[in-house]
Amino acid sequence: MQLNYSIEGGDFTNAGNASSQVKKILKKLNVDPKITRRVVVALYEAEVNVAAHAYRGEIIVDINTERIRVVLKDEGPGIESIENAMTEGFSTASAEVRQMGFGAGMGLPNINKNADELNIKSDVGVGTELEIITKLK
Repeated sequence: MQLNYSIEGGDFTNAGNASSQVKKILKKLNVDPKITRRVVVALYEAEVNVAAHAYRGEIIVDINTERIRVVLKDEGPGIESIENAMTEGFSTASAEVRQMGFGAGMGLPNINKNADELNIKSDVGVGTELEIITKLK
C-alpha cells in the first residue's frame, strides 16, 4: 500500500495531517500500537521540519507486511551539517518558528529514536530527503 501527501513550507496548520491519516490506516490494519506510535511520532516530526525549514515537500508512505517506509523529499535550504542537526537542541529554526513553539532542535533526534533505520541525504540550497524505516516484525 502506498500513500502520498504534500506539505507546504510555513503551513503549520496542516503539518500533522499525514501522520494523523497514517495513524488511522495503521490502526485499521491492526498494526501493533507501539509500532504505530513510533511511525506517527517520526512522521509528525518530519512534517513539522518541512513546514519549519522548507518551501514544500512530498511524503510517500509505503506499507507492506514487513515494514513501513516513509520518504520525505523537500525543496528548501538543505542541511549544512547532518551531524549537528542530529544533536539534541541544535536548531536553525527562525525566531518566528520558535515563537510558535517549534524549532527546539528535537526533530531529527526524535525521528532517529523512533525509527529502526534513518537515512538522510541533503544538498545545501536544493533540499533534503529522509527515509524512515520501521520494521513490523
